[in-house]
Parts: sequence; structure tokens; C-alpha cells
Amino acid sequence: MIGNLGDLEIFARIVTAGGLSAAGRELGLSPPVVSKRVQRLEERLGTRLFQRTTRKVTLTEAGQGFYDRVVAILASVEEAESQLARRSSEARGLLRVSAPTSFGRLHIAPHLGPLLDTNPELTVDLELSDAFVDIVGDGFDIAIRIADLTDSSLVARRLAPVHRVLCATPAYLARAGMPKNFADLADHVLLATHGQDPWRLQGPDGPVTQRVHSPLRTNSNEVVREAVLAGVGIALRSTWDVGPELNSGALQVVLPAYRASHRVGVYAVYPSRRFLPQKVRVFIDHLAQLYGSVPPWDAGLEHLFEPQTGA
Repeated sequence: MIGNLGDLEIFARIVTAGGLSAAGRELGLSPPVVSKRVQRLEERLGTRLFQRTTRKVTLTEAGQGFYDRVVAILASVEEAESQLARRSSEARGLLRVSAPTSFGRLHIAPHLGPLLDTNPELTVDLELSDAFVDIVGDGFDIAIRIADLTDSSLVARRLAPVHRVLCATPAYLARAGMPKNFADLADHVLLATHGQDPWRLQGPDGPVTQRVHSPLRTNSNEVVREAVLAGVGIALRSTWDVGPELNSGALQVVLPAYRASHRVGVYAVYPSRRFLPQKVRVFIDHLAQLYGSVPPWDAGLEHLFEPQTGA
């Protein structure tokens, strides 16, 4: 309140300080300025608040009654400001979050319990969809996106790296043969969603592209995941999606020298950095701490992510 002085505050400070000059010193104002502000207040009220002598100022009867009310008003304003400051530092209210279907199911939903336990006044509305939502237009506070946002104008925080590798079951590879070079992929069953064709990969000699001619057509990443686990063919999958299967041997990496762009990451996207609500900040910090520099889904697979020539 001191940073935006009003006439009421100056009036109250004169009373507590015992004079115009003392109040001016406390407030960093000259006595003429203080006197002018009091005069303006008296003119607006149409009554004299102080009896002035050369040695001191004292409250008039009207001034005393006005002072009692001003003190109550200023106390209420201070309490309201304090309460608002406390509210802005707490995660509370409804938080609307959009996230990709599989990622939200695997790596957000199972970890909401501790967040909600420590923020009992927070409600999370988690909507899962593989479509890119209009954050502002659709009324979301945050969107979790798995994309290359290095050149994006969106306000985004990178939460984790994304590593995507070619993989298939040992049974499929025993039946169809292990590809020995990139050209061999053309002779295999390749699995991808509608939006994942073609595959754009980085290899030892730079970027390469592979068209996907699949006997299975789908818009669902989860359908592709189940198909590759069933031994239907080779798929380009993220380690956040199939990390446990890669670690257990249920899936095997194919052509490990070829992988998708390392610029793709898991991002939290939100409308603005200014006045970021505490509920948004707490949610993002919770995920960032949970995933860390090496996300849990990449544990045991670090050998797959060593830099490749030309990558």
C-alpha cells in the first residue's frame, strides 16, 4: 500500500506520527505535499479534519470520527491484500490440462495422487487427446505436447527428452529377418499412424526418409503399439511408450544407428509467462521433478542414446 499512497493513508499517518512533518519523513514526502493532500481531502469531505497551530495539529471532532473509520478501512484493505497474496502462492482451483492419450495415461495420471495430496484445494481436469488443442480458445491452462518446439513462439517449458527408435518383437524378426541396412526396411511390414508417414530419421550419414506402406491403417498410437507387441511388424516408438518392453526383451531395437530427431521433447505449453497462476507452476514443477534429466522410462536404455555421426 505504501508504494501507491492515497489521501486516506496520508491522513492516518499524520495522526499516528503526530504531525505533518513527521508523517512526511516517514512517507518520503515534503511537508508542503502532505499539507496539500490533507487540504484536498478536507475539501472533498467538506469539513475540517485537523486544528492546526504553529506547534502541532490535533484532530477535530469530525476528524476523530473519520479517523476511526479510516483505520478500519485501511486494515480491511491490508487484510484483503494479504489474503490475495496468500491465495496467489497456493495451488488452488480448477486446473484444465490437455495431454496426449497414451502419455497422459502412462506418465501423468499415475502420478497425480501426491500432487493432489499436497494441494487439497486443487482440482485437475485432465483431458486426453492426440489432437493439438487451442489452449486459449478451448479454455486450457496447460497442454502437454510431444513435439519439436525449438522454433515455436509458444510459451513452453521442456520437461523431458523424447527418444524414438525402430523396434519389433524377436518373433517377428525371427520370421521376417533382421534388417541389415536402411534400404531393407522396404521389405518389411512397417506400422504407423496416419500422421506418422513418412518416417524422418537421422542416420550415420544424415537425415533419411522412409515411406510407410502398412497393412494396418489407424489414427491410434495405442493400436500401433499393440500391433508391434503382437509381432505384426516394425514400428517407430518412443521409449516413454515401450521402455519396459525394450528393457525386458519383449521388443528389440532395429537399426539402432537410425532414430528420430532429438529435438522432439515433452513440453508443457501455456498461454503466458506473465502472472503465471500458482496452480500452473506447481503442476509443471511436479512433472519436471518427476521426470528429471533422465526420465524413469529411459532408465537402462541410456546406451541407445549415444550421439550418432550425422545425427
